[in-house]
Amino acid sequence: MESKSKKKSKKPKHQHPNDQTTSKSEFSFRPSSDVKGLRFGGQFIVKSFTVRRARPLELLRLLSLPPTRRDLPSAAAYLPTNFTILAHHAWHTLTLGLGTKKSKVVVFVFDSEASRVAAERLWPAEIPLGEVNRKLIRRLSGCEMARFKFRKGCITFYVYAVRKIGDLGFVCAEDLKCVLQSVVALKDFIDHTAMLALPEQRSIDHAPPVAVAVAH
Repeated sequence: MESKSKKKSKKPKHQHPNDQTTSKSEFSFRPSSDVKGLRFGGQFIVKSFTVRRARPLELLRLLSLPPTRRDLPSAAAYLPTNFTILAHHAWHTLTLGLGTKKSKVVVFVFDSEASRVAAERLWPAEIPLGEVNRKLIRRLSGCEMARFKFRKGCITFYVYAVRKIGDLGFVCAEDLKCVLQSVVALKDFIDHTAMLALPEQRSIDHAPPVAVAVAH
């Protein structure tokens, strides 16, 4: 009898987010003020590490999308900067292996390309991780979001579907489906090589390329 009661009192086993077995309410749309933001552990220094806005082709490359898929017009993403990648390694060394080596990638899929463009006008090109919740997610007043989280080795993907409050359904469902399926299909990132290999990650101080007029 005692063994039976012990079995009953056992807590249910934690399910990995990639299994997609979380309750339906976890993925429902909520006002931007209520939706879950980025999670941080006890290592507060990680909050000062920076992420930068990704170019469309960089996002496609990171998600390993086929060449036939040339863009995700409703999606915006923030990737770790070179500073963040190097800082993670330094922090891990300084703490004798106790510091986290995990980075975060944030992807927003909007209900329209126009909504994405409007949001990007408000958002900075580069931002500390600790300010993402306040300056990106909470700043989208009048919107509601559904949040998805996937751990892929040393990188955790946060995907947010964004629509205006009161709207039904999700107009850019195909873009959202494409992003979610691609992230689920990704193999775990052992290190940040994929990040460092992205075209815009050539220097620690990232700066947008200057437009050059070409004479015809």
